[in-house]
Amino acid sequence: MALVKRQRCIRIHRSAFTLIELLVVIAILAILASLILPALARGKNKSRQISCLNNIRQLNVAVMLYADDNADSLPYNLGAGEIRQSLAKGDKKNWENSVLSWELDPGNTNTLLNTEAGLGEYAGHAARVFRCPSDNALSAIQRGAGWVERSRSFSMNAMIGNAGAFLVGDVNSNNPSYHQFRKFGEFTSTSEIFIFIEEHPDSINDGYFVNRAAQYAWNDLPASWHLGGANLSFGDGHAEIHRWKNASTQKPAQPDAANLPIALSEAERADFYWLLKRTSTYDETGADDN
Repeated sequence: MALVKRQRCIRIHRSAFTLIELLVVIAILAILASLILPALARGKNKSRQISCLNNIRQLNVAVMLYADDNADSLPYNLGAGEIRQSLAKGDKKNWENSVLSWELDPGNTNTLLNTEAGLGEYAGHAARVFRCPSDNALSAIQRGAGWVERSRSFSMNAMIGNAGAFLVGDVNSNNPSYHQFRKFGEFTSTSEIFIFIEEHPDSINDGYFVNRAAQYAWNDLPASWHLGGANLSFGDGHAEIHRWKNASTQKPAQPDAANLPIALSEAERADFYWLLKRTSTYDETGADDN
């Protein structure tokens, strides 16, 4: 009987893991996790990038439908002050009417300001097409209020559409030497001029994305949600991601992180030049930049 008990104890002892074996298993699991989790994160980021690309492409389609219904005219593209003035009069003509901030202003989350704006009908009144799913930037007070996101991530090229008070005749006072595209028929090459861009959450207030060609500074900063890049859509309907080269373009997506305006040295202007080239065409009939 004693021999049987001893054999049973030996079998039980041999079937258990030693501490070293457990540590080896844990180490293997940690290694596997370190390999798998980044791949899963990359896959999730890629999915969001594709979703964002589809959203900005749908906005582009909305612009084309708008032009079809309005004698080839492109939509209103107004600054924050003029948007507020129009809304006070009950006029929702701007392509979007959300003016964003880091405060608890209802304009940050009221999706009707986009879906009932000038492009809302042509975008199927779908709130999601106005934003990137990677954009979850909020201030501390906004998170404290239980917010999960703001309503818009995209802005329109300032040199596209009817810029309202910024127009002096047919010239945009922000860039008087560059052409203001008010109709699709004015494009010399629709594939080279961008219409929509993802804007950095620290500079996105109105939907009017503007930088002055003569100042070599970011006033409105592109976003860099997608591995240091942003999605843009163009006049021919295509959309693409462009990854920025300069550190000055890739500011953290946090409140007050951009510290605008950002003056650019010659070494930091590659992204600025790339975007300027796709913003408009030089118009020799316009006034000189100032």
